[in-house]
Parts: sequence; C-alpha cells; structure tokens
Amino acid sequence: MKKLLLTVWITALFFSGCTKKEGCMPVSPQSEELQITSYASTNGMDVVKHGTGMYYQILDGGMGVTPTANSTVTATYTGKLLNGTVFDSRTASFPLSGVIEGWQIGIPLIKKGGKIKLIIPSSYAYGCNGSPGANIPPNAVLFFDINLVDVK
Repeated sequence: MKKLLLTVWITALFFSGCTKKEGCMPVSPQSEELQITSYASTNGMDVVKHGTGMYYQILDGGMGVTPTANSTVTATYTGKLLNGTVFDSRTASFPLSGVIEGWQIGIPLIKKGGKIKLIIPSSYAYGCNGSPGANIPPNAVLFFDINLVDVK
C-alpha cells in the first residue's frame, strides 16, 4: 500500500510541472477580423486587407523615399484602441526595425510624405501581453493614423 501511495504521489508531482501555465494566450488575426471590419465600417474607412490580416487605408501615397526595415522614420501619429481611447499621439523618430510588427508591415506601403490608417490585429501589435505602461490591454487590436514625415 505504501508503495502504491508513493508511486501515485511521485506521478502527481511529476505531472504537476507539466500542466499548462496561466498567462499569455495569443489570438489569431482571423479571430479579430469581424471586430476590425466592423470598426472600419463604423468609422467610414475604405480599407484594404493585407495578406497578414491587417487592414489599411492609404490617404496619400507620398512622393519621397519608401522606407525599409533599415530605415529610420519620423512620423506624426495617433494610436487608439478600437473603443476610441487614445493611448499615444505625437511626432517621433525611430528605426523601423524597432517598432511593432504592424508598423513594420504598414509603413512601407507609403513613401515619405504619405498618410495611412492602419488597423492592426493584436498579434502584430503587443499581443497577449499588451503594454501596461501605454494602457494597452492584452490582445488589443490597434488603430493608427500616421503621417510619414521623413525617411532616412
């Protein structure tokens, strides 16, 4: 009997370390598509679906240089949650390779001087972790209105 109890206890101890951990549960762009298209429709946006599942509207394609992953870009932008909450609005310069993947995909769709609106699925933004310092919750779809001021 003692041997059986010891075996059960060791087995339970072994498998307790293999259980699924609580925490980050990413979602797919497909699962957020209805939310994204509804937002675009409600806000009168004539959007195009990118192959990644992002949606965008080019307001002005620009006439300057097209940014690449190696570019440093300067952009004036406003970032919002789909409920309308603005989490960031400013002009900033940064290496394109150092920003969220949605920007890395969306910004090269325009040239210097261009304007674009992006609706970015959570997996191309801050994912299941969110960005607490910026008040972006986990699995948040993000909207950006971007003016590409400069490309270097």
